[in-house]
Amino acid sequence: MNTAKDALERLREGNRRFVADIRNDDNTSTRARRKEVVNGQNPFAIILGCSDSRVPAEMVFDQGLGDLFVIRVAGNIVAPSQVGSVEFAAALYKTKLVVVLGHSQCGAILATLEELKRPNENQSRNLKSIVDRIRPSVETLLETDLKHDHDALVHQSVRANIRASVNHLRHGSELLENLIQNEGLLVVGAEYSLETGAVEFFDGIPKN
Repeated sequence: MNTAKDALERLREGNRRFVADIRNDDNTSTRARRKEVVNGQNPFAIILGCSDSRVPAEMVFDQGLGDLFVIRVAGNIVAPSQVGSVEFAAALYKTKLVVVLGHSQCGAILATLEELKRPNENQSRNLKSIVDRIRPSVETLLETDLKHDHDALVHQSVRANIRASVNHLRHGSELLENLIQNEGLLVVGAEYSLETGAVEFFDGIPKN
C-alpha cells in the first residue's frame, strides 16, 4: 500500500508531465483499463477540488481511471457532504492522501470578495451558502493593506480559503482525525495556476 508521501510524489510527477505537455500512456482510459476497474477501485489520492471547468484533477495530475477519488464543489469548500465523501474514501479504500486543490482567479473567491465589498440582497440562497463558507477565511484580509492590491488580495484569499478547508478536514471529523493520528492519513493544501498549469503544494507538506 502506498504511503501518503508516495502518493504526493506521484501527483507531483504527474503534474510535471502535464506542465511539460507529456502524457503517460499508462494512464489513458483504454477499454482494458475500463474493464479492470469495473469490479472495484483503489484510488491512491483523494482530491477535494473546485468545480471550475479549467481544473480537472485527473488531467492536471495526468492520472487515469480509478487513480483519483475526486470531489468537486465551487470554491473547494468543506460542508458535511464533502467531509462525508472524504471519510468514505479514506476509510473504505485506505487512501492515505487528501489534497484540497484550489486555483488562481477562483470565481467563488472573487464572488465572495465582491459580496463583502458590495452586499447583494437578492443573491440566491444556495449561492449565498457557498459565499458564507468562504467569507470567514477572507474577510479579515480586507482589513489589511491587501485591500489596496486586488491581485495580491485574490491570491491570499485563495490560499486562506484552501487552508480553511484543510483545517476543517483535519479537525472537523473524528474519523479523519483518527486516521491522521493512527493510520498515516495526510491532508494537504495546494493551488493550481491557471496561467502555468503548475500545482504548488504549500500547506501540511512533510519536511522530509
